[in-house]
Amino acid sequence: MMEQVIESLKWRYATKSFDADKQLSESQLNILKNAVQLAPSSFGLQPYQVVVVQNKEVKQQLRTAAFNQTQLEDASHIFVFAIEKQYAAKHVDAFIANVANTRNTSVESLKGFEDLLKTTVNSRSAEELDAWNSKQAYIGLGILLETAALYNIDACPMEGFNATEFNRILGLDERNLHAVAIAAVGFRSDDDKYHHYAKVRKSYDDLFIHI
Repeated sequence: MMEQVIESLKWRYATKSFDADKQLSESQLNILKNAVQLAPSSFGLQPYQVVVVQNKEVKQQLRTAAFNQTQLEDASHIFVFAIEKQYAAKHVDAFIANVANTRNTSVESLKGFEDLLKTTVNSRSAEELDAWNSKQAYIGLGILLETAALYNIDACPMEGFNATEFNRILGLDERNLHAVAIAAVGFRSDDDKYHHYAKVRKSYDDLFIHI
């Protein structure tokens, strides 16, 4: 299994050109969604939601809002990671209720944990919370990319998009969400020259410091 993971990571690349005729199966899509759902986050809060876009007309609009990058239209699906805006104690309340329900315990028994979370949230500015929550979303994005590679599904993580326009097109403002990162997911086109390029990474000596 270890060799499979490494070979899959060597195989993957930021796909620039997708085959628009190839779509994810329902089972493939569910695997990716399941992986993102299981992604770790600080305290397990998962302070974001993920919009999965397959609708062709919406993808065309997103392409325009992403500086006309073709991945937005040609990929099978677009995963949009959107953080919760104005993150506050009410979000902690919802999380604690979920913990209690999932683990078949009482909210009262989680009072210490709840207080810790609310102290953490209340001690940070809105800007700090947005930055913190964005980091959690990027963990989910990383899990998505690795899982896709393990199943020979191509993906391209992207930051080059107009978040304000994405929010408008996807109705995120009404949901109190803000787009922070996206991933186009599907299958590479045979014409994409980039999958023939050697992967460029730092050497072990340049990347790792052993103490």
